[in-house]
Amino acid sequence: MKLKNIYIWAFISLLSQAAFAQTTFTTTVSKNKLGVNQRFKVVFSINKQGADHFTPPGFKNFRVVAGPSQSVNQSWINGKASFSQSYIYILQPKQEGTFSVASATIQFNGKTLKSNSVKINVLKAVDVPKNPNDPYYIAQQNVHLVAEISKKRPYVGEGIYVEYKLYVSHNINVHDFSVTESPQYNNFWNQDIKVTNLPVRNGKYNGENYRYVVLKKALLIPTKSGKLTIDPMKMDIQIGVPTGRGDFFGNAINRNITKDFASPKRTIFVKELPLENKPANFNGAVGQFDFAITLSKEELKANESAQIKVSVTGKGNLKLFELPKIETPKELEVYTPEHSEKIRTTLTGLRGSVSDLYTVVPEYRGKYKIPKVSFSYFNPKNKTYHTSTTEDLFVNVLVGKEIVATTINNTLKKDIAITGENFRYIQTKSEFTPLKEADFFQSTLFYILLLLPLVTIPIGIFISSKNAERNRDIAGIKQRKADRLARKYLSEAKKKMGNKEHFYIALEKALHHYLKATLQIETADISKDKITEILLKRNIDTATIASFIGVLNDCDFARYTPITELMIHDEFEKAKQVIAQLDKQL
Repeated sequence: MKLKNIYIWAFISLLSQAAFAQTTFTTTVSKNKLGVNQRFKVVFSINKQGADHFTPPGFKNFRVVAGPSQSVNQSWINGKASFSQSYIYILQPKQEGTFSVASATIQFNGKTLKSNSVKINVLKAVDVPKNPNDPYYIAQQNVHLVAEISKKRPYVGEGIYVEYKLYVSHNINVHDFSVTESPQYNNFWNQDIKVTNLPVRNGKYNGENYRYVVLKKALLIPTKSGKLTIDPMKMDIQIGVPTGRGDFFGNAINRNITKDFASPKRTIFVKELPLENKPANFNGAVGQFDFAITLSKEELKANESAQIKVSVTGKGNLKLFELPKIETPKELEVYTPEHSEKIRTTLTGLRGSVSDLYTVVPEYRGKYKIPKVSFSYFNPKNKTYHTSTTEDLFVNVLVGKEIVATTINNTLKKDIAITGENFRYIQTKSEFTPLKEADFFQSTLFYILLLLPLVTIPIGIFISSKNAERNRDIAGIKQRKADRLARKYLSEAKKKMGNKEHFYIALEKALHHYLKATLQIETADISKDKITEILLKRNIDTATIASFIGVLNDCDFARYTPITELMIHDEFEKAKQVIAQLDKQL
């Protein structure tokens, strides 16, 4: 009986120890020092059962390769119970330096527990030993991400295309992939070409037989000459690698891994357009084009409208040049042209047409000439400039007012002879008296003053109520304040609209000055990613942030690109709207 009591007491004691044992929530890593091309494991563990609502850190400066995966361990050793619940991640650093894996949080017994942070020292890339049995080495030798360019020495404004292909050996299986970093096309106008499906084809790479798929296509048009670089596209690919072992039935056993791949940087050399025989009216059109001007009506009446269409059709950089302007007689009223584009993107370049549609309205009868117009372009195939010139157009107004010819009377004017009798005394004061005094009563002024309060009081009440309603409209007040702020910071850019380069410099400064004034930070010296991070912390919605960064990118791009006056006005309005949106949310 005593022995039984001893066992019971010991059991209760063990339970008490387990109940009162300290709860720990820790962060551990597989290595604290590694190369920028290496990966490491992070484990967040809690030693008590029943914890939930795990929240990982943001993993700033690291890329999540895999995870989270969960693991639960429970054991009883030498009469002592142990428990562990873990959340596991595989990370890879983004750059060299010393960084921290921040704390994670978890809920336990109504309390929030916080794990420790861990410092990671990231060094230069290290050489990975070439082990023929290493699955990562096997994947590296049998999977290749390649960027193929259609032309390495184009002219400025000449379209080329790039294809990103994934080559895979026949003994390797690809289960899944994701793009971790899209390529950058600095100093190129670019347009993605939609890839609708991923058919698997057979081909050769470095003389070996491979299967391949085309992952991405893009049309590139260089906007400056010289040596230009296309940055790599980076991907994570899940691969099944043969282990060299087989199962009971003789089937090969594969090991599934996730490995990062990057296409090599590609360099092209862009040639300047030749100066020899360059037409004076050339404005950057490169390709093969047809130019035309058409008139919808040659005969019409006064105040009846007609349309003049200026169009360029063909293949080339259709989005990167301005159409020539027409000249019309002053007797024809001409409205601002309506610009339209019908363009499709292909591997051979932009195809389609661009046009300006002018509406003219005559007032006077007569026959009016619209002078011929010329359009010049450079054809990179035959390396020569071409100029197309239209014929004169005539608008015949059959019915309308006559133009009144103004004549000048050429009769000579003579000096007035002064005789001394020309000007006699003129009386400047009169002594007239009214025959009848007007009474104020029932006069016009009397009735005006009588009715004035009846009119002004309702108007005053109406204005007062509108002001009160306006003051209660918080959203409207914010909107008006935002509009004023946008006009304030963009006033300088508006003054520079006539000069493309100065306009975009002023526009970019305005955006940075706005952030400096509203956030009290210097934004000119930080990256767009940092600006995005700051705005996200201020709870700005992602669409507004994307619009803001888009305008900044346009400022960088547009300085080296032919830009139309219409595009400048659109860019100004876009910046005005995005500042207003930001100010409403800040």
